[in-house]
Amino acid sequence: MGERTAVVSDVLSSLTEMSRSFWHSKRRRGRNRQQNPAFRQSNSNERYTAGTSRGPQDSGHHDAQAPSTSSSTAAESSVPELPGFYFDPEKNRYFRLLPGHNNCNPLTKEGIRHREMESRRLQLLQQEDKQEKKITRMGFNASSILRKNQLGILNITSYCRLSHELRVSCMERKKVEIQSADPSALASDRFNFILADTSSDRLFTVNDVQIGGSKYGIINLQGLKAPTFRVHMHENLYFTNRKVNSVCWASLSHLDSHILLCLMGLAETPGCATLLPASLFVSNHQAGTDQPGMLCSFRIPGAWSCAWCLNTQADNCFSTGLSRRILLTNVVTGHRQLYGTNSDVLAQQFAVKTPLLFNGCRSGEIFAIDLRSPSQGTGWKGMRIFHDSAVTSVRVLKEEQYLIASDMAGKIKLWDLRATKCVVRQYEGHVNEYAYLPLHVHEEEGILVAVGQDCYTRIWSLHDAHLLRTIPSPYPTSKANIPSVAFSSRLGGPQGAPGLLMAVQKDLYCFSYSSFCPGHLEEGR
Repeated sequence: MGERTAVVSDVLSSLTEMSRSFWHSKRRRGRNRQQNPAFRQSNSNERYTAGTSRGPQDSGHHDAQAPSTSSSTAAESSVPELPGFYFDPEKNRYFRLLPGHNNCNPLTKEGIRHREMESRRLQLLQQEDKQEKKITRMGFNASSILRKNQLGILNITSYCRLSHELRVSCMERKKVEIQSADPSALASDRFNFILADTSSDRLFTVNDVQIGGSKYGIINLQGLKAPTFRVHMHENLYFTNRKVNSVCWASLSHLDSHILLCLMGLAETPGCATLLPASLFVSNHQAGTDQPGMLCSFRIPGAWSCAWCLNTQADNCFSTGLSRRILLTNVVTGHRQLYGTNSDVLAQQFAVKTPLLFNGCRSGEIFAIDLRSPSQGTGWKGMRIFHDSAVTSVRVLKEEQYLIASDMAGKIKLWDLRATKCVVRQYEGHVNEYAYLPLHVHEEEGILVAVGQDCYTRIWSLHDAHLLRTIPSPYPTSKANIPSVAFSSRLGGPQGAPGLLMAVQKDLYCFSYSSFCPGHLEEGR
């Protein structure tokens, strides 16, 4: 019995030694494999896959719970992507992404993306400041365009369009000096919205006031000339503590005599639409020669959009887009006509040649209302087209055969109104997820301008949807820093210079045509 016990003890001790040697050798092999980067990447991927397939109670390692994140720079430089780690190309090393349970995580997806976007914005600003010559299309520069025009290869329309495209690509940024009777207000009030009138010699502004609310003003653009770029702000101390949803110029007594404002309701105060005379602004009219116009206010609850009608068949009328309704109002007679819809109306524009009102809805539907049809009937919808997201802007081209619309998915589409279901072309690159962003169509110059939610101003060719220019914002990207722009070939009136105005924060910038583009390009006009 004693001998059998001794044999069993020897066997157990030998098995223990074999087990120890096996685990020591396995650990040494594991260390050698971990020193190999390829094995370390595949092992991390296996652990990440296993961790995500198990439930939270089975996953005890923070590495398995951390999200897989890598920067676009790392992806472009073919650096191995490690789950739970972030590769910094500047420091050339990996940093661990913490789970962030204590809400103090220094590295997050949003933070990394914001830092990369800011770095890209600063690089683009440096390129803009260098004032280098830019090529909008391969094979087209000032010399080639002029030579093809002289040889008869380009007709006059194509020559003018390509000349404008080349000048737009060479626009230079200059800061505009704003003069006012109250300079202290200019240093504290930030721009919220700007809108140029038909002749582009006045700029209506909505400014946010530090104490709360908004302030309106009109900027006289007649002094906007190189090299000074100096303008004057006229104010009328008209304040409101309500949000301005929509603005448009109104021609009541004469062209652009009033400004139509849609204000949201606040507490027990209902929303309203206000016709503000431009002549009320201080020093905006010649002393004693232009009498103040009529100030009108209409109680209209929850107005999302507005538009003024220039068609003679609906003279002195404006429309407001409401929640599931459209209200057509005659300013002189006070007559109102109500149309019921299935969704909130976020964008509107009247046609000039035909009595039609085009509307863009939150549901993505775009339809036209025939103003000659009674609102109680069923035949007042002239046409219907659809976007996949909420429509934020609609613009009808001059011939009224095409319509351009943008939505909250960042899509900008050109529609053929004769076919109603035919998308002629799409303008790629626009960024929008939830913001109410307008479109600026300029057929004479053949360009389309839009500011994205990423604070970049993009300019496309209206002819073929080619992206001509991407302009970064002078301020960091944020929801509060989305610029408001206005483009015209005659800034300051008939004798004005072409260019783009950009209002952001407290500053106004002018992107004027550059001297890099020879002046003889305008001979074709």
